[in-house]
Order: sequence, then structure tokens, then C-alpha cells
Amino acid sequence: MNRPVVAGVDGSPASLLAAEHAARAAVLRSRPLHLVHGYLHPLGYGVPINPYDVGLPAPTEEAQKMLEHTAVDLEGRCPGLTVEVRQVAGGPGATLVEESRRAELVVVGSRGLGGFAGLLLGSVGTQVAAHAHCPVLVVRPAEEPIPVAGPVLVGVDGSESAELAVGYAADEATRRGDGLVLVHVQPPDGDGPADGGPRTPDAESAELLATAEAAVRGSHPGLAVEARVLRAPKAEQALVEASADAALVVVGSRGRGGFAGLLLGSVSQALVQHARCPVLVARPYAHAR
Repeated sequence: MNRPVVAGVDGSPASLLAAEHAARAAVLRSRPLHLVHGYLHPLGYGVPINPYDVGLPAPTEEAQKMLEHTAVDLEGRCPGLTVEVRQVAGGPGATLVEESRRAELVVVGSRGLGGFAGLLLGSVGTQVAAHAHCPVLVVRPAEEPIPVAGPVLVGVDGSESAELAVGYAADEATRRGDGLVLVHVQPPDGDGPADGGPRTPDAESAELLATAEAAVRGSHPGLAVEARVLRAPKAEQALVEASADAALVVVGSRGRGGFAGLLLGSVSQALVQHARCPVLVARPYAHAR
């Protein structure tokens, strides 16, 4: 199945930048790009003017022109790219989550139309990053151009979610021709063993990083891999700071200390809100329906 790269577009600068990132991702993966505009009824949230009228609202000519103009622009700048545009009657977040069932990757901007200044990541981006059925690329910061230099950075903590993230990060670094940096964050010196056991934080970090590095070198021979230990009270703090020197940071949707009821763990939540480069949330693929 030729899963497409999907980007939600609403005409806002953040969503148009997301579409540009999505076009690049589609070219690197040799996949088609689908630009999707999920629209609500004019009165909001799909409520019809007449409560007894259950008909779906119609797509708008203005939105169609915006989508087609964006497609033409991207095809002109990305030779070989195939773009399909579509309007869907539904909220943008729910629409992209549903589209993710058949997608290779979903790309969202950090804030779209209707976003509030106090929200660093709009509700659509949060909803998609937490509920999508495939990996999600969150394009941030919204005002920055696409990073062209720097490695792919990924956090390692021994969790199943982080293992998935390491695999995705290695794939992405290979596609881009960039290096991969594996990072484990441990408490500052003097904080004692990381897990309360007999092992020191240094020993645990070395073991986690060595295991991850061996797995990457086995599956991606020739990829330049670097392992780093960062010291900080909180992993999210260290990874946000390290993202300033990366072209992309990849994070699992939930780490070793995550709670089952939280769809995004504290580290992934912090990165999609505050990272200084785009963030790939490593979500597993669903079976297409």
C-alpha cells in the first residue's frame, strides 16, 4: 500500500509551512502528498442551521482555491512530487486523526487559524499528536524556516516507546543523509542511582546507549551514530535545550515513567510545545481500513 504523507492545511502561515515540510518528507519517502482541509459548519462544530437538517455542509470554493494554489506551488518547487487535495466535512483534528489510519506520516503546524496566543501548540496539533495512528511531524517553531543542517536527535530511556522512536530516528537520519545522536538524560552528579537500585546513573546510561547504538548499527550500517549523556534534573529540559542544534528531534509518545492514561508523556508534551526544531512523535502504524 502506497501510504501518503498527509498535511492539514487551513491557509494559516503555520499550516502552509507544515505543507512545505510535508512535501519534503513525501519526496524523501517517494510517497504522494495529500493536502487535507477539514472544515466545520459556519455555526461551528458541525451543528446545522436547522436542528432537523442532518445534511453535511458543502465544501467552499475559497478553501478549494487555497488548496489548489498550495498544491501547484509545492509541485513547482519539488520535482516529481504528486499532490492530491481534498476537503472533508469535519473538524480538522478529527479529520487528520482519521486520515492517519491510511497515512505514512501526518504533518501539522504548531498553531493554525483559531489558535490562541497563550497556546504554544494549537488544539489540532495536540489532538493529532496524541491520537494519530501513524507517526506525526509537528512543525515548530512556526516562524522558522526548514532546518537544512544538523543531526537527528532522539532520546533513549529503555522504554518500548523510546525503542520505536530510535528506529524511526535512524530511518529519518538515513533518508536525510544526516547523522544520528542518541541521548540519555541522567540526574546531575550526586543525585544517586537513577532507579534506586545498586547501579550508578553512569552505568545505566552506558548500558542503555550501548544497546541502542548496537541496534542502530545493525539495522542501518554506514549511518553515523553518536551517543551522548546529558545531565539535567528533568529529561524534557535537557532535550529541549539540545534540540537547538538539531534538524529534527524524535520522541516516543510515552516514556518509561509515563502514565497509562496520558496519551502524551511529559517529555513528548514538552518537546512538541517547546522544541527549537521540528518534532517527530513516534506513533505506531495502525492497520489501514
